[in-house]
Amino acid sequence: MQIRRKSFLTLGGIAASMTMLAACGDDSGSGSGSGASDAGGASDAGGAPAPADAQLVIWADEEKAPALEPTALAWGEENGITVAVQVVPGDELQANFITANQAGNGPDITMGAHDWIGNLVQNSAISPVQLPADAGETLAPVGIEAITYDGQTYGVPYAVETLALYANTALTDAPEPASLEEMISAAEAGGAENILSLPIGESGDPYHMQPIYTSAGGYLFGKDAEGNLDPSDLGVGQEGSLAAADKIAELGDQGVLKTSITGDNSISLFAEGKSAYLISGPWALAEVRDSGIDFTVTTIPGFEGMEPAAPFAGVNSFYVASNAKNAGFAQQFMTDVASDPEVARAMYEANPLPPVNLALREELAASDEHLTTFAEAAEAADPMPAIPAMAAIWGPLGIAQANIVGGADPHPTMEAAGEEISTAIG
Repeated sequence: MQIRRKSFLTLGGIAASMTMLAACGDDSGSGSGSGASDAGGASDAGGAPAPADAQLVIWADEEKAPALEPTALAWGEENGITVAVQVVPGDELQANFITANQAGNGPDITMGAHDWIGNLVQNSAISPVQLPADAGETLAPVGIEAITYDGQTYGVPYAVETLALYANTALTDAPEPASLEEMISAAEAGGAENILSLPIGESGDPYHMQPIYTSAGGYLFGKDAEGNLDPSDLGVGQEGSLAAADKIAELGDQGVLKTSITGDNSISLFAEGKSAYLISGPWALAEVRDSGIDFTVTTIPGFEGMEPAAPFAGVNSFYVASNAKNAGFAQQFMTDVASDPEVARAMYEANPLPPVNLALREELAASDEHLTTFAEAAEAADPMPAIPAMAAIWGPLGIAQANIVGGADPHPTMEAAGEEISTAIG
C-alpha cells in the first residue's frame, strides 16, 4: 500500500475509530480495559501486550500512550491503515520490547528515553531513521545530538527534560544565585528548615547529583578521537571525581545535602515551604504550582571558581523496531512526526516537557513562563550517556555519593566506586 503523506495539522478534527489497547498484566490475562478493539489483545505475564492485528503497532508507557493515541490513530485513518497504540508498563517497556522484537512479535514502533539507544543498538532492536532535511533548523540541537549514536540517527525526538533550580522567594532573597555558595548563604539568612531539597536517600541519586558532581570537576566517561563516549576512559575514581567527592562531603557536613531527603519527599518539602531551594525537573511544576508558594525557576549554579553545573538532558523519542512487520509505515510515521509538531503538542498537553520542535516551543512559551528556562537549561546540559556501559554507573556511584554525604571518607569511597564500575564494564 502506498501511504499518503499528510500533515498532522490536518488531523485534529478526525475522530479516531480505534481505542487504546491497555496491557493489564494481571493473572487472568483477560485483555485490555473496556472498549478494546480487535486490533490487539491481552497482556501476557511479562506485562507486554499480545501482538496486534493492526498494520502499525506502537508501544508506549502508561503516561505517554493516552496522549499519543488520538493523533496516531487519526494519522492511520487519514492514510488508510489501522493503527494500534498499546500500553506496556514503563519499567518493563525496554526489556519487553527487546524480547518481543527478537521473537518477531513486537511492535513496529516504540517510545522511550534516548539513553536506551546504546542497549537497543547492541541488541539489534532498532533501525536507523532518516530525519527530514530541515531537521537541523526545526529541531533543537540537543534532541538531534541525543538520538545520534555512532554517527547514525536512531530515533525521532519530541521532548526534552533536565534539572533546574527552584527557589522559594519567601525563604531567600537570592532567587537566581550566581553560585552554590551564594545559594547556601541566602538560604541560611532566610532561616529555611532545609537549604536545598535534592533527593539522595540511602542509595544516592547520581542523576540529581550530576550538576554538583560536574561543577566540582567530575565526569563519567571521556571521549575518543571521533567524539564518541569512551567507556575505557572512566572518570569515577579519577582526579576530578575526587575533587567532587570533597565538595559533596563538605555539603554533607554543612547539612546542605541530606540522606533524609529522598525521591519521595524532595518535591513536597519544597512545596510545603520547608526548603529554600529545590533541584528538580519540569515534572515538579504541577505540585509546586498547586502549593501556592511564590517561586522562581532558574538554571543551576556551580561552585565559585569551578566548572559550570552540567545536569543531564534526557530526550524522549520514537524508535523503529528492527523487526517491524510494516517498516515502511513505521518510517513514514516517523518522518511525519519529525516534520509536524502535533504529536509533540499532544504529548506536551499530557506531560508538559519542553518540546524539541523549536516553533512549537516558541508558541507554548507564551503561556508557560517556565518552559523557556527548562529548554535553555537542556541545551546547556549534557545528554545522558546512551552507551551500554552507563548501566554500570548508577548503583556504585549513587551509593558512594550517599555514603560521602553521610560522612564516609570521600577519596577511598569514590575510588572504590570507580573500581566496581570498571570491573562491571570489563
